[in-house]
Amino acid sequence: MFELSTFSKTADDSKAIDAAQGPMVIISASGMATGGRVLHHLARFLPDARNTVLLVGYQSAGTRGRLLADGSDELKIHGRYVPVRAKIVQAQALSAHADYAELCAWLATSKLSPRRVFVTHGEPGASDALRRRLKDTFGWVCVVPDDREVCALT
Repeated sequence: MFELSTFSKTADDSKAIDAAQGPMVIISASGMATGGRVLHHLARFLPDARNTVLLVGYQSAGTRGRLLADGSDELKIHGRYVPVRAKIVQAQALSAHADYAELCAWLATSKLSPRRVFVTHGEPGASDALRRRLKDTFGWVCVVPDDREVCALT
């Protein structure tokens, strides 16, 4: 596989991909298309219906990745609207994040005893489920703060 692969190590290497012609597979790290070099590739390849964008894992609300997953017909990238004609496919089962069981197993090996735990990552329902799980498992005071809520530590 390495003989067939070209790794772009610099921004210029990555930009050169956008000038390439013919079939290719581009693997990029920005999973929700929120920034980075992937935006240049999306701007270049989304308008072509012969292309496919594979979104791997969860796409958070408000991100370009979620807009693509939800079927948006255009995406704002670098101040301009890019038409989405490429096929968009999502593989939700793959994720780099730990699930609640993995988080609880990791926390169980620690000697942590926090006064309060703030769950600030994820959709509201999933965050509340994790809050309840942490409270039930460890007896911790857990909070899912509202958006923009300020919490004073006492």
